[in-house]
This record gives sequence, structure tokens and C-alpha cells, in this order.
Amino acid sequence: MIKWKWNYMKLRDKLLLMYVLSVFIPIVVTNVVFYQVTTANIRNQKSRDAGMALNNLKNELRVTIDQGVGLSYSLYADPVFNDTLSRSFESNSEYIRAYNSYLKGEFSGQLSQGIRWYQVYTDNPTILSSGYIEHLNEAVRSTSWYKQLQNNVVPYPTLIATDQMLSLIQRLNNQDTGGIEQLLKIDFNMDLLQEQFRNSGFDGKVYLVDPGGHIRFSNDLSTENVSIGQLYGKMEFPNKTIRFDRVYSGINYLEGWSLQGVMDEEIVLQEVRKSRSFVVWLACINFVLPSIIIAAMSRSIHVRLVRILKHMKKVKTQNFQTIPPEDARDEIGQLTTEFNRMTETIRNLIDEVYLADIQKKDLELKQQQAQLHALHSQINPHFLFNTLESVRMRSLIKGEKETAKIVHHMAKMFRKSISWNQHDVTVKEELELIDSFLQIQKYRFGEKLQYYIEADPEALKYRIPKMVILPFVENASIHGIESTPGEGIIRLVVQLEGQNLHIGLEDNGIGMSAARLKELVGYLEQNMDMGEHVGMKNAYSRLKLCYRDRFSFSIHSEESKGTCIQIRLPLDGDESEVK
Repeated sequence: MIKWKWNYMKLRDKLLLMYVLSVFIPIVVTNVVFYQVTTANIRNQKSRDAGMALNNLKNELRVTIDQGVGLSYSLYADPVFNDTLSRSFESNSEYIRAYNSYLKGEFSGQLSQGIRWYQVYTDNPTILSSGYIEHLNEAVRSTSWYKQLQNNVVPYPTLIATDQMLSLIQRLNNQDTGGIEQLLKIDFNMDLLQEQFRNSGFDGKVYLVDPGGHIRFSNDLSTENVSIGQLYGKMEFPNKTIRFDRVYSGINYLEGWSLQGVMDEEIVLQEVRKSRSFVVWLACINFVLPSIIIAAMSRSIHVRLVRILKHMKKVKTQNFQTIPPEDARDEIGQLTTEFNRMTETIRNLIDEVYLADIQKKDLELKQQQAQLHALHSQINPHFLFNTLESVRMRSLIKGEKETAKIVHHMAKMFRKSISWNQHDVTVKEELELIDSFLQIQKYRFGEKLQYYIEADPEALKYRIPKMVILPFVENASIHGIESTPGEGIIRLVVQLEGQNLHIGLEDNGIGMSAARLKELVGYLEQNMDMGEHVGMKNAYSRLKLCYRDRFSFSIHSEESKGTCIQIRLPLDGDESEVK
């Protein structure tokens, strides 16, 4: 079926389809695969670069915070510093002398690039508020950072975020302070942190999230969707986003803090998306331009083939007009030359031989029809039917029912041979005739003869020359079974094999020797008058007249084992099927 569909297409369409399947589609598929692979590679590379940038920002942020941690630990571990803050001074002058002689030197030089300011808070009433020291009063205790500190009772510094400010709070309780509360608050340089976030190289939004999941700092604070203290988990991001998570772990003062990075995948692949239109335009060019070239080149082929086809159709109507010659050396030009030569040859042959050949064929056809009618006349003895019918009626009157039954079968055979005015019958009608004949033979041989007739239901409707199987069955029963000492079996099988009707006949009779079989086959093949085996010769001759060399006939026989005949007839559609 596929083969015929290809043959239904025009040559120009075949060339175009061949280009589409062999060139255009592979190019498009290759471009699409390349685009997808490139997109995936760029996405992975961008993800790796973003991950490295976020790691670098994480390390830079820790370095900045470690500056404050270093300051807090240096003051926390200084016993003189802590003792001075917790000492009760007798007078302001005594405190001033202590401040100028020791505290002032401790505070100087402690600021660094990452620290904007630091302040010591104490509720020691004998200490004056000045410079880096402030009183820890109720106003301070009501601040947000102080309240957050009360929730973290730990010996190490606590990182606290308030009002876009990151601070490190350290309790100065390394020694006994006599009930005096002392705190060190270090404020980080937020401008430096902003610069670090801005110059991190991360192509997206970065959020510093505290252990409670609240955003404490970001490079995205300029938008209305982000505010300090907002829960990061409740933020809404576009569907196609790439997220990164870098958590601080193993560092007590940063435990639970994390950097969250969010990248828009469309922005990441923005440059790649621009090449998509290029791929589409390239595919269009790859399709349109070659299509025009193929159409132009196929025209020289298509037009000339159509011209040859038109002249071939003229030959069909006996118009032997030649194609005007052209200067072409390709295959179509050679085909045109040979077509003209063939056309002239056919025209000459028809002029010279046509009439004589028609007369000869007509004479041969009439001779074959006359021979066919002569063969039929040998098997159609009309006068015997009336005689047999009289015998059957007489047998019924005398009560000889079995004899009447056999005579009825004989009459049935002769009636069909007389009533068949056509040259062919259905397989079913032929098998009914054979069954009647074998019933007669069974009456003759009794239990010595057993026969079986098998036929495909679909095979019964096909038409075959009449009485071409019966003579072979008759030969098997009389010449094969009659001389058999034991039980004789005849098996007739009719079935369809593709476009052929297969007829198989077997018997277990006396069979034939190889010499006798060769003699019989030679007798059937000879074109001579009928002799022995007139029935087989008659049937075989009519098969040759009807089918010529389109049928096959084979016979195999062995002495004392039986004979097998195989006949295959072609099925010619409407000519063979019952209408």
C-alpha cells in the first residue's frame, strides 16, 4: 500500500518531500536540539556562577561581621576594662581620671571599615555618659534591639537587626560586676554591606534572612514588595525562578542566618531567547529557497515527462505521432528518442502484420471453439437420460429402492450434463456431480470404497470448466480402487491458495509404476486423437484450452501405494467468480 501511495505522487512533489524529510527536518531538529542544549548549558553555567557569587558574598559578609566579633571578644576578655566599668567611683573627677588614663586608650583605634560605631551601655550610676559610654536607662531598655537581646541569653555575641541596621550585642559579664548590667553594641557599616551586596556579581535578588525567616537586609529594598522584617517564605516570585540557599552553620553568632538568592530564569536566558527568532528565520530560508530551486529544476523534468505521457496516451488510441525532437542528452532526452523509435516501429508492424495476424487469430479461435464443443459432445449423451429415468421408475414400482437411488444419481449426472449450456460451472456444482458419481461407485463396491470431499466455503463460489475434476475421480475409483484387495479410500480437497484454486485428489489404489506414469503424462501432453483414458485426456485438453499455460498439473504415483493429482487453476477475478 505504501509503495502505491509513493507512486501516486508527482515527481516534483517527491523531490520536495525528499528535501523536507532528508534536509529541512534534520536541519530544524538539529537547530532545535542545539538551541535546547545551549540553553541548558547557559542555565547551568549561570547557576554555577551565581552560586559562586553567593558564596563569595557569604564569605565577605562573615569577614565584616568577624571584625565586630573580634572587637567584642577583645573587650569581653579584658579584665581591667570590665573591672573599670563595674567599679563604683567616689566622685566624677575620679571617673574622669580613670577614663583619661585607661578607658580612652581602650576605645581609641577600635573602629574598622566594617564597623560604623560601637557603644558601651552600663547602669553603673557613678559613670558619666561620654564618648563611647552611655547609661543603660529605661529608654535604652525599651528599644527593639535590647528586647531581642533578652530572648538570647548566650555567652557569645548576638547578631540583631533593627531598622535596616545590623548590630552585634555582647554582654560584658565575664567577671563579677556586682549586679551591674554592661553591654557592648557594635553597629556595622550598612553602606559597606550595601556595596558588598551590590557588587557581589549575583545577577538577581539577595536576601539576608535571620533564624526566624525574616528578611533583615537585601539588595531589593527599593521595591514595594520587600520590607525589613517580612517573612521570606511568604514572598511571591515568578514561576520560572532559580533559587539559591546559603546557610551559615557551625558559627555560634551566625547560626541559622542565611543568604537567599533568587534569579529570574527569563532574565538569565534573555540572550539565548534572542537567538530563537534567528533559528526560525534560518529554518524559513532553508525551506523557501531550496523549494524554489527544486521547483525550477523539476520543471524541466516534469514538463517533458508530461509530454511523453500525452504521446503515450495517443498511441493507446492508435495515434502514432512522434514527439518533436529536442537538444537534450539527459535520461529524458534518451527516453524521448527511444519512444519515437518504438512508435515508428509499432506503426510499421501494424501496417504490415496487423491484418494478417488478426485473420490468423480468428481462425485459431474458431478451431479451438469447435474442438471444445466436440469434447463436450463426448460427455453429453442426451438419449441416455430418458432410458435411465425409465429404469428408475421401474425399480421404484418393483420396490427396489437402493437400485432406484443409484439410478437417480445417474440420472442426476446426465441431467446436469444436458442442462449445463455453459462452458463453466461453480465448484459447488462440480462437487455435487462428483458426489453423485461416488455414490454410484459405492453402490458398486460396497464397504470397500470410502470417500471424503473437503472444500473451503469461499472456494465454492468460483467457476471452473465443467467436468474437469470428475474424469480424474472416475479414473481413481475404477482403475485405482477396483483392483485393490483391501479398503479403498478416495480423498478430494478443494481450497484457496492466494490467487489460485488448489484441487488435490488422492487414492490408496494400486498406483502405477514409474514407466507407466511417464507414459500417461506423455499421453496427456500429446496433441492427438483420444485413446485410452479418454476422460482424463478430455479434461486435461479442456484445461489447456481454457487456461493455456496459466494452470499447473502434476501427478505422482507409486505401485501398491496409490496416486496423487494436484491441479492449480488461476482465479481471474470477475471471470472466475460467480456473478
